Amino acid sequence: MAKLPVFAKVIAGTQPEYLHPAYRSSVKRAPTRPLILLPHSCSERTGPVFERDCVSATDRDLTAQHAGAPLGERIAVSGRVLDEGGRPVRGALVEVWQANAAGRYMHKMDQHNAPLDPNFSGCGRTLTDTDGRYQFLSIKPGAYPWGNHANAWRPAHIHFSIFGDGLLSRLVTQMYFPGDPLLALDPIYNSISSEKDKQRLISSFDLATTTPDFALGYRFDIVLRGRDATPMEK
Repeated sequence: MAKLPVFAKVIAGTQPEYLHPAYRSSVKRAPTRPLILLPHSCSERTGPVFERDCVSATDRDLTAQHAGAPLGERIAVSGRVLDEGGRPVRGALVEVWQANAAGRYMHKMDQHNAPLDPNFSGCGRTLTDTDGRYQFLSIKPGAYPWGNHANAWRPAHIHFSIFGDGLLSRLVTQMYFPGDPLLALDPIYNSISSEKDKQRLISSFDLATTTPDFALGYRFDIVLRGRDATPMEK
């Protein structure tokens, strides 16, 4: 029996709409015509496959990529990448990028009046293991202004990209933190109509992965398809 690509079983209503006027960028990005389904070749249905030597040990430790330690609250973020049946997705490439503790990205386009951290680039990657597990060590990102509307601030978040066997293109989502008051005001988060599906983007505090005297643990599982699919960006 041929293996179905990961994207084939996404259930309608579990994902954000293309057009959400409160999120101004979606007005320009949303397609104005019906999408065209292109035929998929065997390589698109079965690849890509990543080898363990494509990532290094420090790629998943965002606190150890420079000469000194970055400033901010250390966090350990871990979870599993799963399909709709709760089965692990093995060997998937999971990449993250984020702002520093002051809410600024190390990117020339980010002109937020907040300090850069020379010891924090804000990018990492790892491969899921045989149980679909991943883990990153990082710094909790800060909120930042983004100009979508008057006095607009993005909640603290980490961007996730998942790419691997059976995915035509990488899947991108955002992980938020529990109890953030900015979530109720954020148009990107609120582009998801279902409250239940919104909750899939909020990590949970995880004492089991909290390192004593060092870092707080957060758990964030990613489901790639089905009724419990994690909302993805389009």
